[in-house]
Amino acid sequence: MDGLMDKVVILTGASEGIGRALARELARLGCHLVLTARSETRLQSLALELAQEQGAQADVLVHSADLTHPHECRELIDACIARFGRLDILINNAGMTMWSRFDELEDLAILEQIMAVNYLAPARLTHMALPHLKHSQGQVVAIASVAGLTGVPTRSGYAASKHAMMGFFDSLRIELADDKVAVTVICPDFVVSQIHKRALDGKGNPLGTTPMKEDKIMSAEACAVAMVPAIACRERLLIMSRRGRLGRWVRLLWPSLIDKLAKKAIAGGH
Repeated sequence: MDGLMDKVVILTGASEGIGRALARELARLGCHLVLTARSETRLQSLALELAQEQGAQADVLVHSADLTHPHECRELIDACIARFGRLDILINNAGMTMWSRFDELEDLAILEQIMAVNYLAPARLTHMALPHLKHSQGQVVAIASVAGLTGVPTRSGYAASKHAMMGFFDSLRIELADDKVAVTVICPDFVVSQIHKRALDGKGNPLGTTPMKEDKIMSAEACAVAMVPAIACRERLLIMSRRGRLGRWVRLLWPSLIDKLAKKAIAGGH
């Protein structure tokens, strides 16, 4: 993917799952990476892996941050510019989820927490990055979800945050067209990731174990490989599963069927 060679990329949620796999792919393609997540330890282990895999070609800045805090968003952008002098691509990948029926939630603050991480933090970080992205005529990538396309039982707060994310970045795409800043929205289906183990239950506690049948769903590595061409080609939208693509149209023609399919997918764990 020659289009990504030498690009300066900020990747959030880089310490594990899709983010970690995507960091490996981008490093292999010659990107200069700013890797961020809350865990400094996991980020440093990733940087070491990239150095071992890519040798001297790996150009990586590790910057741990909690992006729900505005000043840490600002510090991340400033660190990128201080190190590389520019920003070409911002990939908003960090996220969290839940696993509880809405009527079983004991603490509605869970909804605020999910919205803060999945929607407000990417919006804030993107706002701070925009002057640099306009200068480079760069790109914003939003890792949303097929849950941003339709409702999903036991994921009401998560689905709401991903709907918000997609609405925001679709609107932003129109606003930035004259600035030649591309906006790419990517919607994975279920992917093997630590996010499922840390999904919040009705009391706001992490599940600790994944409810997914991981042998039936896409690996993070396969997901990252499939994402790269859409990023390199500055595509508008990538929906990463057949049921997700079909679901967009079936929802218009037969909405009750989509409800049944979403319920079945959650019940089956894949």
